[in-house]
Amino acid sequence: MTAYTAIVEKCFDTKLYVGYVPNFPGAHTQAETLDELYQNLYEVIEMLLEDGEPSLGAKFIGTQTVMVA
Repeated sequence: MTAYTAIVEKCFDTKLYVGYVPNFPGAHTQAETLDELYQNLYEVIEMLLEDGEPSLGAKFIGTQTVMVA
């Protein structure tokens, strides 16, 4: 079992949650709820893995908050 880190955002225009896995081509989806988004991400990653483990271009490390006055 491999864990993938997904970035989750909420679109102000559509009110949908948007999720994607950095550097994993095709691993992105959207949904009305976080539970639905998780399930969609699970399914899209599972589908993409049918072609084999991806060759990721980088490893997600984390986020930083930048304060600007």
